[in-house]
Amino acid sequence: MNGFRDTFKIPDLRKRILFTLALLSVYRLGCYVPVPGVDGQALQQFFAGLPNTLFGIADLFAGGAFSNMTIFGLGIMPYISVSIILELLASLIPFFRNLLRGGGAEGRRKLTRYTRYGTVGLCLFQAAAIAAWLSNPANFNEVAVVRNPGILFTVTTIITLTTGTVFLMWLGEQITEKGIGNGISLIITAGILSRMPVAVHYVTMMLKDGSLNLFTVVLLIPLMVAVVAAAILLNESERRIPVQYAKRVVGRRVYGGQSTYLPIKLNQGGVIPLIFALAILQFPATVMHFSNSRVVQKVAEALSPTSPTGMLLYAALTVFFCYFYAALIFNPDNIADDLKKYGGFVAGIRPGKPTAAYLERILNRLTLPGSLMLAAIALMPYFLHRYIRNYLVSSEFGGIGLLIVVSVLIETIRQIEAHLLVRHYEGFIRKARVR
Repeated sequence: MNGFRDTFKIPDLRKRILFTLALLSVYRLGCYVPVPGVDGQALQQFFAGLPNTLFGIADLFAGGAFSNMTIFGLGIMPYISVSIILELLASLIPFFRNLLRGGGAEGRRKLTRYTRYGTVGLCLFQAAAIAAWLSNPANFNEVAVVRNPGILFTVTTIITLTTGTVFLMWLGEQITEKGIGNGISLIITAGILSRMPVAVHYVTMMLKDGSLNLFTVVLLIPLMVAVVAAAILLNESERRIPVQYAKRVVGRRVYGGQSTYLPIKLNQGGVIPLIFALAILQFPATVMHFSNSRVVQKVAEALSPTSPTGMLLYAALTVFFCYFYAALIFNPDNIADDLKKYGGFVAGIRPGKPTAAYLERILNRLTLPGSLMLAAIALMPYFLHRYIRNYLVSSEFGGIGLLIVVSVLIETIRQIEAHLLVRHYEGFIRKARVR
């Protein structure tokens, strides 16, 4: 605990941590301010029957604000979606690629501006669709979720939800600039962690009514520790390729001549392959859920990740998107050209195309075990859902939420450790490799 105590001894670090906690508290407070005109209880009953659909995923990233339809109902996901789209465009379109890689600080500012504009546009579209969806009682088994539907409700909902997301975007940027950690990621993490007290409450209630016995709970605790450890291993594992730089004489100075390494992560895409896989798998299942046909309902159940067929499809899509995203963000040809340009080479490998082929072979070999491990962690809550008939409780044992929390907290710990070590403090993780 000495390390945690030392974090508050440094005035600048203490100010950053308290500032971050204050803005996260503002975010959580806004998650309980409802959109005017919406019956929150009726909407929660509707969401209770849709845990394994796109609605449940949207509610996960919004920290429960979507099921309650509060001012932060859209969460920060529109910003994340636009950022991912622009990142993919940077791999395909030269204009965005030049902004990201060759534009310098001005290029990054332009890309940030485009991201903000795109976020506002996406929020307007999503808010309008949500307003139309809420206004129709047929979507909720003829239950009137909106008391007074009409043009006034539609305009109010669009303005409220769009403004809420723009405010969250501003909060995230303030945390990144004046606080500690990545603000956008911390907002998502705070929303996911806010579900844990509710999950503990459900476990307590299940113990009382006998639907869950104490022995099962005792067994689940080491399982949760093992899954968290596996998530940390997946997030931190990398293959380090030694790179040697040749000596160069420029004028009277000698450059290069040093050894370093090129890291290739075991999981290149993070949770993005899981998001893609879930979106493709659950979109048709969510649409089919509203059908009255038994055949369509059976197909929707088969596509659910809780079914054996859905699990296999989810795992296959995860592996596919791991390879797809790794190929987009890690370009062996560009890296080989950069190494050759600056006089770097991999020992025993000729510069140029042989180096690119070598890097691609390593990337493919790393992606397979990384994708299988990612799929196993993602499927863990769906396996447990067969024994614990509560998705909110079983979702704490893996899935997208756990992977996001692990990666964000590790990155935040790194930044705190950097502040401590610069000021000659020991830090609060002494034996770990987080440094």
